[in-house]
Amino acid sequence: MGTNSNERGEEIVTKRLFTDKEISKLQANPHVKAVSSKGITYTDSFKRLFLTENEKGKFPVQIFNEQGFDVEIIGKKRIESAGKRWRNAYRENGIAGLQDTRKHNQGRPSEKELSAEEKLKRLESKVRLLEAENELLKKIEMMERRGKREVNVSKTVKFELIHDVIHKYKLSNKVHYFFQLAGVSRSGYYRYWSSKAVKQREKRESEDQKLKEIIIKAYRFRNRNKGARQIKMTLKNQYAITFNLKRIRRIMKKYHIVCPIRRANPYRRIAKATKEHQSVPNHLERNFNQGEPGKVLLTDITYLYDAYGRKVYLSTILDGSTKELLAYHLSRTLTLDIATITIGKLKKNHNITLAEGAFIHSDQGVHYTHPAYQKLLKKHGIGQSMSRRGNCWDNAPQESFFGHFKDETNIKSCKTFEEVKREVKSYMTYYNYYRGQWNLKKMAPVSYRDHLLQNAA
Repeated sequence: MGTNSNERGEEIVTKRLFTDKEISKLQANPHVKAVSSKGITYTDSFKRLFLTENEKGKFPVQIFNEQGFDVEIIGKKRIESAGKRWRNAYRENGIAGLQDTRKHNQGRPSEKELSAEEKLKRLESKVRLLEAENELLKKIEMMERRGKREVNVSKTVKFELIHDVIHKYKLSNKVHYFFQLAGVSRSGYYRYWSSKAVKQREKRESEDQKLKEIIIKAYRFRNRNKGARQIKMTLKNQYAITFNLKRIRRIMKKYHIVCPIRRANPYRRIAKATKEHQSVPNHLERNFNQGEPGKVLLTDITYLYDAYGRKVYLSTILDGSTKELLAYHLSRTLTLDIATITIGKLKKNHNITLAEGAFIHSDQGVHYTHPAYQKLLKKHGIGQSMSRRGNCWDNAPQESFFGHFKDETNIKSCKTFEEVKREVKSYMTYYNYYRGQWNLKKMAPVSYRDHLLQNAA
């Protein structure tokens, strides 16, 4: 599709192109100066004749028809457009406005000598245009390759970039050039920046800000950063607010609310051990949740680092059915005591009652194969089960607990052993009473334990 010529050019351009036969017929008319496949250039005398006849009350199509033009070839739209343009030119500049000032009828304005100031302004405009073009393309390319993978930049983002660039470099007269450069439509850009659309986005932004405040409140609940699912459960359990998970994720992504990310444990990739010696048979066989609180107990030991890089060891006992933390012990040393003291704390926990046939499951570490430890279990009437050697999946819930614990605590900021103790105690309370879990009907472990006991009654 062609474009309209300058203010005194006569080519009237529409989507329809003239055929060679039509061009020959039009060229035969004395009122035509030149014809191309896209438009017609009329003589100045015909334009003056047109205005005279039009003033007498004749319609544009009638005038063209009387002057020997084939109206069907030219088309009514071309005729109406030409008449309107000639009337406007005459109204603004009189007869001079009807004269074709293009040199040799090439559609270009006549050249004139530019002053030094005009030349400088023209060069400055070119420089601004090049800088703006470079900035726009660079920003789009950076977004497309963000995260070391190619992505498609949305049209709305391109609209924002174009808007910023044309205002920064004061190139509002070149906005259509940037549409082509960014590969977006003119109508889409103006629709995006219409007052109605802007108001809608402002309204949506205001609503999202309110949602953000609510989500941040849950995100920071008990000073423990959380992921989307934890936030959803915290909102429901602590604030009686139900949010769609997709909405939470959208707000987190929009405002860069980052959830803790667990690093992959390389030991999980170890192949399943087979035909290995078992100090104690594996009675559990990964049947962790047997629907009865106090039946399956899971235990393990992990190490932590304080602010000065010193090691602190943590021994825990977890309920396999409710994921409740039943007992734990912190120690600076890795002696047998860390495991036996944890068992002693389990027996002193009056909030739980061990079920008939309760047994504790662990790996084949030296603490759990030690005769003194096994003797202590028999003394308290607790059975024993062990994972296969080198197979962490056999005690998966306990490993998962340690992973979340390390993500959500701030042990590395603790400078003393007492500070470590306070941080661990705070987290254990949070974990048992407030941290909902997706597979526990979105309840915290203690609430889920009470739920199981009520249903069993």
